[in-house]
Amino acid sequence: MTATATRGAPIRLGGVGKTFSLKRGKSVEAVRDLSLEIQQGEFVALIGPSGCGKSTVLRMIASLDAPTSGTVTVADQKPGELAAQHRLGVAFQDNALLPWSSVRHNLALPYKVAHRPVDRQRIDDLIDLIGLRGFEDARPKQLSGGMRQRVSIARSIVLEPDVLLLDEPFGALDAVTRRRLNGELQRIWMADPVTTVLVTHDVDEALLLADRVVVLSPRPGRVSKVLEVPFARPRTQEVTRTPEFHELVDELTAELDVLSRGSGE
Repeated sequence: MTATATRGAPIRLGGVGKTFSLKRGKSVEAVRDLSLEIQQGEFVALIGPSGCGKSTVLRMIASLDAPTSGTVTVADQKPGELAAQHRLGVAFQDNALLPWSSVRHNLALPYKVAHRPVDRQRIDDLIDLIGLRGFEDARPKQLSGGMRQRVSIARSIVLEPDVLLLDEPFGALDAVTRRRLNGELQRIWMADPVTTVLVTHDVDEALLLADRVVVLSPRPGRVSKVLEVPFARPRTQEVTRTPEFHELVDELTAELDVLSRGSGE
């Protein structure tokens, strides 16, 4: 399979910090002095110990949280400006599909929110892309967990956003389904390689999907390690059984182990 031309927007985080205020005047510093550049059309995975600020970083890129210090830009604009233009696509572990609506109507929702005419051909093409032809009229409760996540990802890209943000999209699924959907996500991304940031706890998933894996330190999160993934696409399950893949899994796992022990977890 050959990827189409890359599109999307570069993402830049410069000296970003994020502190959350708690009750009784207390606060917690989630991220400190984090700098990272993500190129147009690049797929980057964020991994790190629990509580290291991975999702906080993603939420700042999505304009759902504002940095306390430093700058976050997408296409040299503030993320909120792109979000207002519906140029950011986001999918979370909770698929957040409308339970009373069909697959087709859930995919049409972003058009209605953006006050745009519904592109029925685009929706049909995505239904084919995610392999749900024949389930167009099914409601979420009639779909498996993996099928619901495919709909969620399709909904996040239906408006052809400049950036796709994925926060543990397969975290609640069993291992077999998760591996299968890793392949599905790679296939969807290769058909339209938009700038993508994936938050995951799964080292294998990060190496299978990403161009670069960024490891964050324990809270407050900072960039601890950046690994360029050397494997050509498409990456099949055969790649995961090679010595080279296992060496990188061991390298990243060892890094996470050191960081976790250093944090007292």
